[in-house]
Amino acid sequence: MTTAAGTSKVLELQDVNTYYGSIHALKGISLEVFDGEVVTLIGANGAGKSTTLRSINGLNRPRKGSITFRDRDITATPADQVVKMGISQAPEGRRLFPRMSVLENLEMGAFQRKDRRGIREDRDRVFELFPRLQERRHQKAGTMSGGEQQMCAIGRALMARPKLLLLDEPSMGLAPIFVEKIFEIVKEINQQGTPILLVEQNALMALDVADRGYVLETGHVALEGAASELRQNEQVRKTYLGEGD
Repeated sequence: MTTAAGTSKVLELQDVNTYYGSIHALKGISLEVFDGEVVTLIGANGAGKSTTLRSINGLNRPRKGSITFRDRDITATPADQVVKMGISQAPEGRRLFPRMSVLENLEMGAFQRKDRRGIREDRDRVFELFPRLQERRHQKAGTMSGGEQQMCAIGRALMARPKLLLLDEPSMGLAPIFVEKIFEIVKEINQQGTPILLVEQNALMALDVADRGYVLETGHVALEGAASELRQNEQVRKTYLGEGD
């Protein structure tokens, strides 16, 4: 999908400026996510990718600019309310509750929900996506491999039944076989109807799975376009895909 014509806008950032104390981390970020899309943010460490997600999910409130989610301004919305509105995140580093079981971690993703039947349905859906989690549902999350923990983190985010899923570095530290599996699942989640904003160091895999992408450099958008076009872009290939001289 190279254009979003005819589909509704899920998320829009306009001129977002976010700070850590006096450090100007995001310097006027503008981006869009439409229904049905996987949109990826790629860039070097410190480019502002994770800060963009933290600005969206309410953990780092922008000082300037606006964030709109399904026609509602959420720029100053607290993080718990952002989740309630339908934005869910699998964070960088997974951040599971290591002494709790897989099942208990998944249930934490649904802690704001009261619809028991719907929660059961979503748990079954997570187990369909990740059969290994069903096998290990009573195992303590902290004793699983990195790839299994990443599956659990994504599953926990899905338990909130998100209208937009934020994924922050899902392939970080994983063996190649798990990286491929995780990206297959990302595609499947999207095909089941969930739009995704994906932050990823592995630019090649990210551009393979995404419809569109934004290249971030030191807090601003340096390039944007269809993922297929960015993959062919000489600057992207040299800097992020390890190709060229």
